[in-house]
Amino acid sequence: MAHDLVCWKCGASLAQLSLPLRRLDECPQCRSELHVCRMCVEYDIRVAKHCREPTAEEVSDKIHANFCDHFKPRAAAYIPPNTAEVSKARSELDKLFGKG
Repeated sequence: MAHDLVCWKCGASLAQLSLPLRRLDECPQCRSELHVCRMCVEYDIRVAKHCREPTAEEVSDKIHANFCDHFKPRAAAYIPPNTAEVSKARSELDKLFGKG
């Protein structure tokens, strides 16, 4: 069953996995667990407990598999790092601490 899901951690395609995702499914590329809060459509860091589902029990570990019944995989779960911003910050820190 083809779909447009990608891994929340590395961005690899999950098209070869069938839906619904099982609790122990892993990314075929980076081996990260996929039935995790960070991969869910309800995950939102702007709300309490980082979950928009008001009846969901709180999950403290957002990056490891859980048993939440409200889990629905989110296609846009992967957010690539802003490498330019990270490089600039690292360069400024190196200057500050005399490593550059």
